Amino acid sequence: MLGILKRVERAIDAIMQPMVFAAMVALIAVITLQIISRVFFTAAGWTEELARFLLIWITFMGATLAFQRGRHIAVTFVVNALPGRLRQVTRILAVAIVLGFMIALVLVGYRYMQMQSFQTSASLGWSMTYVYAIIPVCGALMSWYAFVDLVELVSEGPDAAETASDISDPPL
Repeated sequence: MLGILKRVERAIDAIMQPMVFAAMVALIAVITLQIISRVFFTAAGWTEELARFLLIWITFMGATLAFQRGRHIAVTFVVNALPGRLRQVTRILAVAIVLGFMIALVLVGYRYMQMQSFQTSASLGWSMTYVYAIIPVCGALMSWYAFVDLVELVSEGPDAAETASDISDPPL
């Protein structure tokens, strides 16, 4: 079962990476167009709004990729100092808390997205639902990643937790 979960995780990652890259390229293009239009022509008002929306989406998608890779800031020296079984239980508890937070993010993000659904953006005329949809979407993806981590920690035992910490923590 863990193999299937990991394959789904890799498939999501294979979709997210090009999306973040494309959004970054689009952001650079839009900002370049904005600069050129301000200097040489009449400023295109929609470029500022689109750049803001792209930055919001890039932030959430990038945070999702960082979460999947374990690149968010963490203080692990206390957990790493614990004996094997206690270390595993502590990590399981921490991942369960993160999973709960991500599920809360999905629910709150969905409600917020619905609250803003009647609004449209000033220049582009887009429904703000599309802008705020990234919150529950990325919350759901991070929930999935946390769930996979939880299954991995529970199924592989304290030795796997010890090996994982050796791999993920850089030497000081």
